[in-house]
This record gives sequence, C-alpha cells and structure tokens, in this order.
Amino acid sequence: MRFDSSIRLYDRAGKLIPGGVSSPVRAFSPHPFYTSKADGPFLWDADGNRFIDYCLAYGPMILVHRHPAIMQAVTDQMQRGWLYGTPSELEVQMAERVSGLYPSMEMLRFVSSGSEATMAALRVARGATGRNMIIKIEGGFHGAHDSVLIKAGSGATTLGIPDSLGVPADTARNTLQVPYNDLDALQKMLKSYPGKIACLIMEPVLGNIGPVLPEEGYLKAVRELTTEHDVLLIFDEVITGFRLALGGAQQYYGIKPDLTTLGKIIGGGLPIGVFGGRRDLISQVAPAGGIYQAGTFNGSPLSLAAGMATLDVMEKEKTLERLSDAGKEMRKGLQEIIEDLKQSYSVVGIASMFKVFFGPEPHNYSEALKCDKLGYLAFFRRMLEKGIFLTPSQYETDFISAAHSKEVIEATLEAFRSCLKD
Repeated sequence: MRFDSSIRLYDRAGKLIPGGVSSPVRAFSPHPFYTSKADGPFLWDADGNRFIDYCLAYGPMILVHRHPAIMQAVTDQMQRGWLYGTPSELEVQMAERVSGLYPSMEMLRFVSSGSEATMAALRVARGATGRNMIIKIEGGFHGAHDSVLIKAGSGATTLGIPDSLGVPADTARNTLQVPYNDLDALQKMLKSYPGKIACLIMEPVLGNIGPVLPEEGYLKAVRELTTEHDVLLIFDEVITGFRLALGGAQQYYGIKPDLTTLGKIIGGGLPIGVFGGRRDLISQVAPAGGIYQAGTFNGSPLSLAAGMATLDVMEKEKTLERLSDAGKEMRKGLQEIIEDLKQSYSVVGIASMFKVFFGPEPHNYSEALKCDKLGYLAFFRRMLEKGIFLTPSQYETDFISAAHSKEVIEATLEAFRSCLKD
C-alpha cells in the first residue's frame, strides 16, 4: 500500500492540529491514514486503500457505515431543520424509549458526548449527596475532564501519560482509585472515608483497556457494597450500552445502578451523550433543581433521529443476536490461530467486542499494562498493510458490526494468522 496522500495531509495537519489529529488515540507511528469515505464494513483512505474496519469510530457504528435507514432518517430531519434551540417531540420519544430499555433511568437528559454525560453524572452525584470525593476504577476511561483523568484508559494509556498536565491537585485529591475485580480494595476504600464519598463510577466491562471482563459475582458485590456504604453507583455504559444488550450491561448482568451514562450507539454515528438515573437524583438538575447542566446542542434533532432509526433497525432485525454469534466465531477463530502458532497471547471479548492481548488475559489495569504494547503496535501496522484496520492501541476494544459478513470475518482471520505468524 502507498500512503503518499495521508503523509502529505499529516504534514499539513501537524502545523495546525496538535499531533496532526483531533483525538490522541487516532495517532500512531509513523503516521495515521486519513479517511476519505466509508461504506458497509469498509473505510477508504485518501490514497484509495481499502480497509476492513474493526474500530468502527470506537464503537458507534454498530450497524454499518452509511446504513440506508439512518441516512433516510437524517435526510428527513434535515428537511424539518437540524437545530432548534427549543424542546422537540423527538426528545420526549427518545427519552421514553431509553427509559423503557433502561428501567434504572427513571429520568434523563441528552447531551452532546459521553464526556459531557459522565461529567454531569458526577456533578449530580456530588450535588445530591453533598460530598466531594469519588471513586473510579484504575484504567477506566470516562472522558477527558479533570475529575477522571487519573490512571485513565484509552489514549492516555497508549501514550504513556495516564495523568494529564493541567489537572489541579485539589481536583485529583478528591478522586480515589481501586483496581477492577478487587472487592477487598473497594471495601477498604469505602471504610476509609465514611460519609465522604459521593459515588463510584465504573465501566461494567472495561472497554478502554481491553475489553477486560468482570469476574463472576464482581458487579453484584459492587452493587451490594456501594448500597451498604450509602455510595451512589454510576455505570458508564457509553461503550456497553446497546451492545451487550439493548438494555446494556445492566440488563446483561442484572445490576441496577443509581446513575447511568450512555453515548456512541444511541446517536447512530452522530454526537450524543445521555445521563440519567433515579428520579430523586435527576429531578435535582436545572431548571427543576439546583444542579446545573446546559448545552446548545443538547437533544440535537439530527442525533436523536439517527439514534431512533438505529434502535428501529436493531429491534426489527435482532441485530445483537447475530452480532453475538459473529463475536463468538471471531474469538473462536482467533483462539485456534493462537493455539496453532503456540503463542502466549490471549483472546478476550464479549458480545461483539474482542481483543488479542499480547500477554496473559488481564483482569485489571496493572495486568493489562504488562502486555507487549510495542509488539502489538508492530502487529497493528502489519494488519494495516493487509487491509485490516484494528484499533491502533493494545488498550482499545475492537468491534464487529452488522456489516461484517462471514466472508469478511474469514478474510480477517486469514490476515490475523499471517500477521501473528510473522
């Protein structure tokens, strides 16, 4: 493959955009490719190279690039107007639909991104409890805002800067951390700060360093511990929402959090975030209460139209059942390849999420960091040359969409075998 056009674009971008990209995880050595179009399970770059896409915009594109139903829904909404600055019926319809799928979200608000959703959920937890301290899981990524940029996953881990300059020490002091799958550490932390912790925020499945899966009974015990210590439980389901089940990980595992954040899939590929939860908590959000949150693009008609169309298709076509089967086939094929090649790598995943870890299966952040990050990046570049676009980090989840046919997955497994063997 030739990347002449992408190299030229990268040189131009580097003069104006930090690192030549608009989000850190999109950067990889020696240069990223610049996408010109997408269709089905494929991306084409500025040089005309075609890639099978397993990044899927880091999760939102669960159906297919340029799905006709979503394109039609957005086109129809464009005819009616794409931004009002007023309430619309779409907000009410989508709120009813989301609350029906997520019974824990008795009230909710639409925002513009997952980062906004988690930031607002933390503010609700602090405002409702009158407490400042929060607990997060090591390696959990909840967006790029100050309270959670501490041992964060996603691009922060890939770049080796799990903390960020510019985060005030006073802010970091109020963020406590415990390892994933470690109930003893959580219980000790809760006992150490009685009456001071507002909430525990966590990805039920760690998506931004993995996926890393919860051990048997872990989430149930987390719910019991937080209830016992009067600490709110926030499930960040920006990745797992509408992917593990239509009702997210909380439906899949049978756990009811106090607050939930959603994003990605619910916007059908357009910007969106949602935060919601118990009525007594969300009813305190302005203008109904004193916890402030606002945004010009909250409840964007285009995002809601795309999201409604996505849910229509997923429910009608039973998308998640087919994707779960495809995920099992992908992981089974990868496991067979690794065993045939007698490699010490591990295949991890759930539903339509998967990853090859260059090391033993991790169960928390510190174990994930022991994987061969540099080896994975070399492998990633070999796969790119074969026309397979995986997430450019050992610490990001790969996804399967409804457009990844049996033939596409077989071609992918053939590339995996060749590149892992090399």
